[in-house]
Amino acid sequence: MKIICLIFARGNSKGLKNKNILKFKNTTLLGNSINQAKKISLIKDIYVSTDSEKIIKKALFYGAKVPFKRPKMYSGDRSPEIYAWRHALKFLKKKKLTTDYIVTLPVTSPLRSLIDIKKCIKLATSKKLDYVFTVNKSNRNPYFNIVQKDLNKVKKVINKKNIFRRQDAPVCYDMNNACFVFSSKYILTNTDVFRGKCDFVVMPKSRSIDIDDYFDYKLIKKLSNK
Repeated sequence: MKIICLIFARGNSKGLKNKNILKFKNTTLLGNSINQAKKISLIKDIYVSTDSEKIIKKALFYGAKVPFKRPKMYSGDRSPEIYAWRHALKFLKKKKLTTDYIVTLPVTSPLRSLIDIKKCIKLATSKKLDYVFTVNKSNRNPYFNIVQKDLNKVKKVINKKNIFRRQDAPVCYDMNNACFVFSSKYILTNTDVFRGKCDFVVMPKSRSIDIDDYFDYKLIKKLSNK
């Protein structure tokens, strides 16, 4: 079974300029993801998909492969990342670089551990799943304390009777953007990942922060020092 890592890093991030190559420990956020992939023996090759010349140079410096430049149509802030996944897989398939499973390590979640990555790979390959992702227990719960406003009427997102305490509500999870493992065959033929056989790995909240803005970045740097 062949497993490769694909790291997706756009250059035109709006919330935090150049966030994918911000400094993190003794490297950058991009370098951290590449270095983590290098430490997983099951991963045979590491590729970076980006639209940025600056990120291409950084990726090559850290030892990843960049055999293509991502088209602008798959690089906008409104473009679903699954289209970038499919573009990368189609390119590799055209070059006869086939693989069974893809591991993707978003650069904005640097606190994940190697154990988290290995759990995702093991779950996907042992159960032959189409899609595995990481989560953490949600602080808010749509059965209990998440509301919406519809035509000036406030109501719970999921309205079920007899749920008066958080403990009575079903456990819900947040997708935390730390690690994804998916079957290349499935992604090439489907655009809805949840239609296939999928499962998730639960991570602690302390390793689940995803960088969206400067506050997140400062928080992650402080936590990483501990």
